[in-house]
Order: sequence, then structure tokens, then C-alpha cells
Amino acid sequence: MPDQYSGGLSTREGLAGRAREELKDGPPCRYRLTGMRILPEGIRSHLRIVLVRPRNPLNIGAAVRAMSNFGFTRLRVVNPYEVAFREARSAVGASEVLAGAEEFTSIADAVADCGLVVGTTALGHREIQHPLRRLEEAAGILNSQSSRVALLFGSEKTGLSNRDFSHCHWLLRIPTSECNISMNLGQAVAVCLYELIREKRSIPEPKHEDRADAQRLERITGVLTEALFAAGYTNSDGRSATEEKVRRLVYRLNLSSADAELLLGMLRHVGRGK
Repeated sequence: MPDQYSGGLSTREGLAGRAREELKDGPPCRYRLTGMRILPEGIRSHLRIVLVRPRNPLNIGAAVRAMSNFGFTRLRVVNPYEVAFREARSAVGASEVLAGAEEFTSIADAVADCGLVVGTTALGHREIQHPLRRLEEAAGILNSQSSRVALLFGSEKTGLSNRDFSHCHWLLRIPTSECNISMNLGQAVAVCLYELIREKRSIPEPKHEDRADAQRLERITGVLTEALFAAGYTNSDGRSATEEKVRRLVYRLNLSSADAELLLGMLRHVGRGK
């Protein structure tokens, strides 16, 4: 969804100055949202904004400011461009959101404790293997969740890859003009969070009360992929692609925690008995 930021600034001093402006959040916020409903504590505490491979301190700052504007505080960053992330964090007045950001080396680790993982995409001409929802529908579903939710945003240059998507239950898109479908990272985060806090009736999604988290699903994916490899279903060259297909399949099953443990036990038993 986000595109590459082009702000006309190339020097370190210019970037640092603009990053400071993006991160001026003032004193610690009590999140009294003027003119909008106060969200239940659930969605604010459950939602994790996950930035995957962000490259520009201005965009990181803009995303963080949007989170602060709308009352969201849980930020996770996956493999950020180190210079950009360090520069954004060092910006004067950087908010508590950025100071408390968690850094991960893989999406699997970043979403391991989440029961619902949703990716963002501008779609374009890509062939999507996941259910795709418009933002307004997606927001109602996200608001109805009782488990932790991860909302993924890709890098400014490339967005999320198909491999990144394999960690998602489904995808959302912001409806944009066909003439220019990609949004800047900070804008995309802001629009999504604004839609979440709008007054509306939640749209329930068929789900388990105790949905299996991504860590359990990743274990099932690993065991099943290993079994397929051992059985000759795939070879070394095709293992990565098979793993993505298996992960998508496992996520579509919408397993409860109990069913996930049962399936994992079955797969391990089958693997030992071959």
C-alpha cells in the first residue's frame, strides 16, 4: 500500500529536521479524541501496528504520529533500515510510542502472539491468494476482536511481498484512484487508524473465541512442510514456495488453540511414524 516517499530532502540534516517535526507529539497524551468516540480499551491494547522493512525516518515519524493522534501505542518494526530507524528514534521530542517500539528480525516473531494477522496492500495487478477486504469492512472486523491483532504495513519501496502475505489471515486495501493507487506509509497508517475509531457497528467475523495465535500456526507450518519435504512432495528448490502455500492453508483453517495443538500432535506423530 505505501509507496516510496519523495520529500525532496536528501541531506542528513534535512531528514533529521523533518523527522523531528513529524515526531513532535507534545506532552504524554491521554487520548481524548475530540469529536470522535472513545475506543474501548480492548482495541487500543490489542492492536499492534507492524512496519515491515521501513526505510525513511520521515515515514516512520509520520506513522508514529498518526498512532499517537488516534490513541494507539503498540508499535513493532521488522528489519528496519537501521540508519533510518536510529535517526527517527533520536529525533527531538520523539513520542513514547517510538521509544517503546519493539524490533524484530522476522514477521513470524513479530506476530507470534497475535490471533489475527492482517496485511495491507494497494493490490494493483498482483495475484492475491488471500481474502481481500476494503478498509471499511475490515475495520468493523478488527474492532470486534478479543485477541491480539497485528496490522502489517510494507516498506515504502515495495510494500509487502507474497512471502510476507503468507503470514496473514487476510488482506485489506484502502480504496484509491486507479491513477495513483499507492499511498505514503504515514498516510496509510493514519487512514486505517482513523477508520478504526469512527463510530460504527462492528461486523462480526466467524471465529473461535480462542483463536490459535500465529506462533502455534507457524509450528504447524514448519512440521507439515518438513513432512512434505521428507515424503518427497517437494525438493530443496521448491521448499520455500511450498512453505508459503502451507502457511496460507493453515491460516485459512481458522483453528482454535485446542484444535491447533491437536493437529500439531497428529502431524508430529505422523512424522515419527514414517
